[in-house]
Amino acid sequence: MKLSGGCLCGFIRFTAINPSKPHSCSCDICQKHTGCQTAVWIEFDSGDVEWTEGGGTPSMFRSSTASSRAFCDRCGTSLGSIDDTQITALLSGIFDQNERAFFSPSSHSFQDMKPEWWRKIMPDIAV
Repeated sequence: MKLSGGCLCGFIRFTAINPSKPHSCSCDICQKHTGCQTAVWIEFDSGDVEWTEGGGTPSMFRSSTASSRAFCDRCGTSLGSIDDTQITALLSGIFDQNERAFFSPSSHSFQDMKPEWWRKIMPDIAV
């Protein structure tokens, strides 16, 4: 499966193949990175992600000892997380084809960090 997407202004674009592990996360780092209570991610081997447009590789912010957060330095769009383990996790909202059933998360990390009001809208799922 080959997927494509990009940032809000179109400066950063990508294609990616062999997606795996669609999942959601409510950790405080994901919340700050996306501005949302829960982020939905699709993982790829970093070698399976190609940055294709004039913007090239996105700007990075080192968010932890094992990972950096990627974003467009023109429009500020949060793009994903690039781990030191050669995993690139891209946010589901930046894909051109994100309405596919494949994008439905199969697991949820850090459910305990969801605010109580968010649990009413998005209940915890069995792990």
